[in-house]
Amino acid sequence: MHTSPVSYKRHRFPRELIGHAVWLYFRFPLSFRLIEEMLLERGIVISYETIRRWSLKFGAAYVRSLHRKRAKRDDLWHLDEVRIVIGGQIYWLWRAVDQDGYILDKILQKRRDTKTAKRLLTRLLRKRGVRPRRMITDKLKSYEAAKRKLCLSVRHLSHKGLNNRAENRHLPLRKRERTMQIFRSPGGCQRFLTVFSAVRNFFVPSSANASALTRYMHRLQAFVQWKTATALAA
Repeated sequence: MHTSPVSYKRHRFPRELIGHAVWLYFRFPLSFRLIEEMLLERGIVISYETIRRWSLKFGAAYVRSLHRKRAKRDDLWHLDEVRIVIGGQIYWLWRAVDQDGYILDKILQKRRDTKTAKRLLTRLLRKRGVRPRRMITDKLKSYEAAKRKLCLSVRHLSHKGLNNRAENRHLPLRKRERTMQIFRSPGGCQRFLTVFSAVRNFFVPSSANASALTRYMHRLQAFVQWKTATALAA
């Protein structure tokens, strides 16, 4: 996959440090001020505002260089939506994950209706390239209506208890939301989610990988590719 290089020009700190600070912010429920303090303990003096600018500038560029999980015909899609309040207004975060908890896509919308469900399914079909073996949702009727509009011949199970995998994927976001003291704007929320979801996908092993050695090897490989992604910039 071709990616445009990101310039570190005029940044006085080395790219390794910038990449590490960005990784800390998106990987763990840490505020910019906490990361500032962690780096200070190592003798590195950087303001939290600088770390914030790094996250905005480099976060999306890094994740574009990370490998994405390939789609398979026997995948299961778990679709769910969760309410987020931004600036006193209610928004809905629609998200799709597969059988391993890998976040396939997410969109932030004001509505919770058939039109938005159709948009999510259309994006999934375009990005994944193949239809899943089964689609699992809660009892929101918009999913079935969107499926009919798209003439999607996929088995659809609609049951609250079956969709725990998708609902559990909202928990890390809720932790980040508390750390960040709510999102300031819909655009900022969407940009954060794009990087946050990609980094989490990359570093959190599949739930099927129960072996401690497998999880350890997964994370080692993730670190190697992350360092490669941060070094792509010229």
